[in-house]
Amino acid sequence: MSNEGHAPAGRSTRRDVLRGAGQAAAGLVAASLIPQPARGAGLGRAAHEYGVVPVDAAAEPGRRQDSGGSANDGVVIALIGAGGQGRSNMRGLMNKPGVQVAAVCDPDERHMAQAAKMVEDKFGKRPAEIKDFRKVLERKDIDAVIVATPDHWHALPTILACQAGKDVHCEKPISHNIVEGRAMVEAARKTKRVVQVNTWQRSGQHFLDAIDYVRSGKLGKITLCRAWKVQDPKAATMGKEAPKSVPSALDYDLWVGPAAWEPYQENRCHYRFRWYFNYAGGMTGDWGVHMIDVVLLGMSKSDDLVMPTRVASYGGKLFTGPEDDRTTPDTQIAIYEFPGWMLQWEVHVGGQGLDGGRDHGALFIGTEGRLLVDRGGWSLFDNAGKPVEKPATANPRVGDHNDNFLTCLKTREIPRSGIASMHQTTTVCHLANLAYLHGGAITWDPAREVVTNDKKAMDLLPYRRPYRKPWSLPKV
Repeated sequence: MSNEGHAPAGRSTRRDVLRGAGQAAAGLVAASLIPQPARGAGLGRAAHEYGVVPVDAAAEPGRRQDSGGSANDGVVIALIGAGGQGRSNMRGLMNKPGVQVAAVCDPDERHMAQAAKMVEDKFGKRPAEIKDFRKVLERKDIDAVIVATPDHWHALPTILACQAGKDVHCEKPISHNIVEGRAMVEAARKTKRVVQVNTWQRSGQHFLDAIDYVRSGKLGKITLCRAWKVQDPKAATMGKEAPKSVPSALDYDLWVGPAAWEPYQENRCHYRFRWYFNYAGGMTGDWGVHMIDVVLLGMSKSDDLVMPTRVASYGGKLFTGPEDDRTTPDTQIAIYEFPGWMLQWEVHVGGQGLDGGRDHGALFIGTEGRLLVDRGGWSLFDNAGKPVEKPATANPRVGDHNDNFLTCLKTREIPRSGIASMHQTTTVCHLANLAYLHGGAITWDPAREVVTNDKKAMDLLPYRRPYRKPWSLPKV
């Protein structure tokens, strides 16, 4: 597959993805590598306490035993992308029984050193510190990799890891654009690799309970859903900066990678890359994959998700203004048309969420009541807005998100956040940004993954990008 043409062909169903336990051919890597949060009022106030994130320790611990019968019956992992989120992901996995960390990787030596110290403090042995992820993938002792790079760097390490015969735990959103996401799905399918996305809400018990309730039909007919995220004013503001010298510890050329080249500025590197279309998708990409995912799961019969057919999205830098360097909107409203229902997605800075809700959430509005869910819990309301008692948990989860990944490494089952399903959710987020940059509504063909009313929209960054040489998207 290349990044040319209108859309990847041969869309597979979720059940085609990641079946079996075959190994990738030994020469695939060489062939593929390219030369060098505030509380709200109204509805939200009556619901539940906000800000309680599920704790891994509360879940039943799991253990993955290597099917090859290694000495420690465990799994050896490597971290690719050792920033704050990457180190957090690594900590969650290496605290599970039987997991070892062989290498950490990042173009910033400072991040690598912090990650390596974490491993050394845990196991008494310092892992290899490798700047170029391709060297990590060459190692035969590594079973799986964590990909926690900036968004524009998710596709290449994931695809090449699959082709190297390694399983992948990939940070969200899975891709910088729709074409990359499809390539990632096909790479996992063809190489039969387990690829889990770190949308851990799919392993959260109260999210599972809320989704089950929506699917039960007890809310009646649902024709409108809402989801939102409010950004902190300080986090939303990038300010205006001039290019400056690159820190000596950072290989900036490698950090930019396949993205368009821009001179180094602190306010668009590391964590703040999220607010630039060159590297990511703004708040819609960062949090949309969480809250929109909940809506899609609730409105679908399984995790092969229902997809929209028409999207309109408007907004801009209404809070930060034109003198701010960010390029993604700080204020955005997207309207999605699905068969028989609609979704409103909203991003803004400061204050409350939709209907007076907290700073994030998803709301299902049915003829028999409403259901509100966020990271603090879920609540039911009747048509008068009064709270309704929730049913007890019917399907208790087994293990947390990391346990699910480790279990799937052995069973070769599709994780709760499988790559095919999460590509669907991520595509829905990309479509909001695509319609925003297009400046008008777009019609979408989910089967072919193409815009049908204006093909020029598919030249915009949320759909595909030209890769900066010498990088290219591998053919899968």
